[in-house]
Amino acid sequence: MYRFLLTPRWWGINLFVVLAIPFCVFMGTWQLGRFEDRVQTHDAAEKQPAPGTRPAKPIDELLPVDTVTSGRPATATGRYADQFLVPGRKLDDKSGFYVLNMLRTDSGKALPVVRGWLPGKPGSTAVPAAPTGEVTVTGDLQASENAGTAGVDTAGGLPDGQLGMISAASLINLVPYDVYDAWVTLQDTGAGAGSGADSDSGSGSGDKAAGALRPVPAAAAQGTGLDLKAFQNLGYTGEWFVFAGFVLFMWFRLVRREAEAARDLQLGLVEEEEAASEAEAESGEGKSRDAVGSGTA
Repeated sequence: MYRFLLTPRWWGINLFVVLAIPFCVFMGTWQLGRFEDRVQTHDAAEKQPAPGTRPAKPIDELLPVDTVTSGRPATATGRYADQFLVPGRKLDDKSGFYVLNMLRTDSGKALPVVRGWLPGKPGSTAVPAAPTGEVTVTGDLQASENAGTAGVDTAGGLPDGQLGMISAASLINLVPYDVYDAWVTLQDTGAGAGSGADSDSGSGSGDKAAGALRPVPAAAAQGTGLDLKAFQNLGYTGEWFVFAGFVLFMWFRLVRREAEAARDLQLGLVEEEEAASEAEAESGEGKSRDAVGSGTA
């Protein structure tokens, strides 16, 4: 009754099933692994000590920034140079901007230092001047921003002295010296806020008193949170396993229908040509459904 499984037409169907099911299972397992990796990374980040409880280390010992070193206190010594204002940044649901200064170290490279946050818009809010002379700063280490970072302005067209993204790639075109592929945010803004009139790149009118800089909290390293992408991986896992089950279900259905047609033919309940046409029609319907499922995958 099941000799039809050895026909050339069924060899093609069987080969498709044998290849499709392992492929769907492999893809589902891979997506599940991605989800589990994100969960483990999130758990590891949650177990990390608070930034303030860890000892500060020189910036060069913590690079490159990864999920372990992100947020750790880093120290650097140098002199403040160029200043940039980073607009469109929120703190406690209030709109404002970061005050970023380039700290030129003895090595010649400069470390972007976010001295703090001010409310308002650049150009209408006075900015405290950066300290002069040699300073040693201690700030929480952060990786360079990218287009997916919250608050980043990738549209461009900002006025001189403003910066849309804190990254070495964007700063290297604005300053004539090498830049660390990282930045730090000061939690003690009193040491880096300075006092007196606005800075040279300043952004406010001199008759307005400069406001007090507020510290910018260190953000968690990218890829350490259970965000939408993590749950997308979990959803894709279910889809691939459903596809595998669908392929197997359709194969059993086709086998059952053709076996029934062969049995009816043996019993003389249908003519041979009619049974063959019904089997071919059912097989064609199954193939089209498999093709739709495969295309969706």
